[in-house]
Amino acid sequence: MNSAEKIVVIATGNAHKVEEFNRLAADAGLKDLRFISAKECVPEGMPKVVEDAGTFEGNARLKALALRKIVPADYFVMADDSGLCVDFLDGAPGVETAYYAGPDATHAENRAKLLEALKGVPAAKRGAYFYCLLLLISPESREIIFDGSCHGFISENERDSGFGFGYDPVFVPAGYDKTFAELSGDIKDSLSHRGKAFAELTAYFRKRS
Repeated sequence: MNSAEKIVVIATGNAHKVEEFNRLAADAGLKDLRFISAKECVPEGMPKVVEDAGTFEGNARLKALALRKIVPADYFVMADDSGLCVDFLDGAPGVETAYYAGPDATHAENRAKLLEALKGVPAAKRGAYFYCLLLLISPESREIIFDGSCHGFISENERDSGFGFGYDPVFVPAGYDKTFAELSGDIKDSLSHRGKAFAELTAYFRKRS
């Protein structure tokens, strides 16, 4: 890397997530900031981590610390943890969002379990929010946390126009009457919990430049 370039290694093997972060960085005008996956940085890729901390922050820290041990000292490392929290379910699925219906559950199975758990629950009690936490460890071993949320409610039925994935077909953001899966990508980006957390991250790197 050149002297001005900042490399952030993400604790993921998901190429789409890397592409998303690089797109957001480019949109923010941060030309000297580049995100790469653990696999791009070290041959063995992201170490196996048991995410059993019980909180978004704790799980992100486990992943970030595991990655910090194997990447070059002058690189940043970052881990994220995110999920859907439903008021009526006392914050569930929360940290278990990805495997709410079981360790090998599909997105459809997770949504089906959620809708069944809320069957008959009135609209006023179906409040929910998406939450994203980014945990960054700097080359100086400083830990910085950025987060964002998007509030709304869970619909009674799935509604999908082909724009969403995961829980998007059952989540209606506040101020809208369509689910995330019915809204365009531009609108989703403007409301996104991940986008809000990333905005805090870009502000950090602007100050650091």
